Amino acid sequence: MTPAPHAGAQASVDADGWLSTATRLPSPNFEARPGAILPTLIVVHNISLPPDDFGGNAIRDFFQNTLDHGAHPYFDQLRGMRVSAHFVIRRDGAVEQYVSCNERAWHAGVSTFCGRERCNDFSIGIELEGSDHSPFESAQYGALAALVTVLAARYPIDALAGHSDIAPGRKTDPGPHFDWPRLRQASGLAPRFFPYLDHA
Repeated sequence: MTPAPHAGAQASVDADGWLSTATRLPSPNFEARPGAILPTLIVVHNISLPPDDFGGNAIRDFFQNTLDHGAHPYFDQLRGMRVSAHFVIRRDGAVEQYVSCNERAWHAGVSTFCGRERCNDFSIGIELEGSDHSPFESAQYGALAALVTVLAARYPIDALAGHSDIAPGRKTDPGPHFDWPRLRQASGLAPRFFPYLDHA
């Protein structure tokens, strides 16, 4: 059996913004970053479609605008929505990439980081397959730690945040089960990269 693609020690991001070890599943939902600015923020999300249901192709289809809205009652409310993230990390740690890191994905919505609005303009969005109601898998933490390390080496990343941090009151992900200290320890990134984590 072929191992699931992941972000490991041999991973790299090419000049076009694609991770060498990810499964590439291009989404049409992106645009150029304004002023060709480089990403400085990583935003961590969770996603499951339908909610709390893991596996299947619904996330892929949603990001590629091919979701069968009649396949589940929940999907009806997603009609007309155009959403994407740069990466999705599946429950087994497999990494999928939907948008080049050089481009602006549509993941954060109305958002503010340290007084700077429109976080999509300057961020990379990473979705973990999961929900606010379930712990994440060890394989996901491993893949996420490797991925953020690769991204921080490639781009001038200076912070990581949850969707709930940049859109408080509107978003709750990655949720209460996400272990930020575990990510910090696994990634080896300095405390300064985690402005919302209590370092005391």
